[in-house]
Amino acid sequence: MTIPGRTHPIARDTVERAFDRAAGGRPIPGNRVGLLFDGPETFDAMIEVISSARTWVHFDNYIIRSDRTGARFSEALADMARADVAVRVSTDWLGSLGTSARYWNRLRTAGVEVRLFNRPGWFDLGSLFSRNHRKLVVADGSRAVLGGICVGDEWAGDPVKGRLPWRDTAIRVDGPAAVAIDQAFAETWAAVGSAVPEQHRAGDVPACGEASIRVLRGEPARERAYRVSELLLAGAAQRVWITDAYLVAPRRLYRYLVDAASEGVDVRLLVPGTSDLVLVRNLTRFGYRDLIRAGVRIFEWAGPMLHAKTVVADSRYVRVGSSNLNHSSLLGNYELDLLVDDPELGAAMEAQYRRDLDQSAEVATRPVRVPRSLGKVLPPALAIEARPGTGARHRRGIRERRGRSMLAVRTLVAGARLALFGPLALLLAAVGVLFFIVPGVMALVFGTVSVWLALVSGAEALRRRPVD
Repeated sequence: MTIPGRTHPIARDTVERAFDRAAGGRPIPGNRVGLLFDGPETFDAMIEVISSARTWVHFDNYIIRSDRTGARFSEALADMARADVAVRVSTDWLGSLGTSARYWNRLRTAGVEVRLFNRPGWFDLGSLFSRNHRKLVVADGSRAVLGGICVGDEWAGDPVKGRLPWRDTAIRVDGPAAVAIDQAFAETWAAVGSAVPEQHRAGDVPACGEASIRVLRGEPARERAYRVSELLLAGAAQRVWITDAYLVAPRRLYRYLVDAASEGVDVRLLVPGTSDLVLVRNLTRFGYRDLIRAGVRIFEWAGPMLHAKTVVADSRYVRVGSSNLNHSSLLGNYELDLLVDDPELGAAMEAQYRRDLDQSAEVATRPVRVPRSLGKVLPPALAIEARPGTGARHRRGIRERRGRSMLAVRTLVAGARLALFGPLALLLAAVGVLFFIVPGVMALVFGTVSVWLALVSGAEALRRRPVD
């Protein structure tokens, strides 16, 4: 690896040591890996891993819906539990808030142990902000699948109704790295109850491939995926191609994107054209002009919702997992990603990236059509340069239609700022008017909230006090 602007490559051991420290561990050699694209392929691989278990299955996902796809997984998990395989299922309380109680009861009746991560507590501040955003399944500590895919019909698609699956990416791992993935499950499992028994923790798993893997166990304030992403941008000699579903890059990472592109690295960002989270989608557009000016190429996906979170650097390093490049994922959540050092996998990821660009439109800048005096002070407008044939035939589901209808009334030029500051202005105006109309009620509300926040913060401080 060569840092742009340097005449000599940095010693390999120095680069490896930097990755070790950022990732929180050394690479694990001897793995067989394979990329999985979109829900149908990934769900088949996950079900196969579940069905192959002999002793235990550990399943963790931010969203598990009680729909047709969720039923497919509940049947597979229940079948293994009835076959005397220990099955543990973990999901985030907020992510699976809409899942029916009957769904969990059916699993428990079959013998599956189910836990909901971070149920809200009146005096637990962390439960309000820190989510378990991981997506993984592990069998016997030797076979695993992880990535960005949740369990729901939107990821599976529906050919009968003309709905394509959401675009997402996962990775299948066989070998010693699956042990570390299983350990990541054990950490979040123990955070909300008793620990995984020792007999259901993997020991030595024999090597079965050539891939070297670092397991990035993201935890609040640990910044592992954050620092690894920075290293990939800082150390890339040729290209860094990023796909991200909810990109709102922190300022520090934003500077790495700009610096890499300014030094001649081929930096590309592939982001959703429409999103199920419209506010995040609009925030993504905030920095387009500066990025494009620095040489970053930005593409907006024209198909169904783009939900993947991947990075490929110099046809060699591949990062796949659950972490989005925003503050919530990088600093606040429990996330799980893999950094794979494997040229064959890197080539496969780049090939898929090129296919994705064929279904995307590049964002460019153009002068604003105003009098010359105003044109000197106004920023350039944004324009989408659609590629021929962009956009697969797809009938959008409820979540995508909701996002598209909210975006349709906004232009690409002003949409981001209007969508953010417009609602904010209305909210602040409404609060101000209420203070004038019912000052006593508003004082009571704000006073109650302030006292509650003080109690919650005090309880959190006591929990975090140093213990001698």
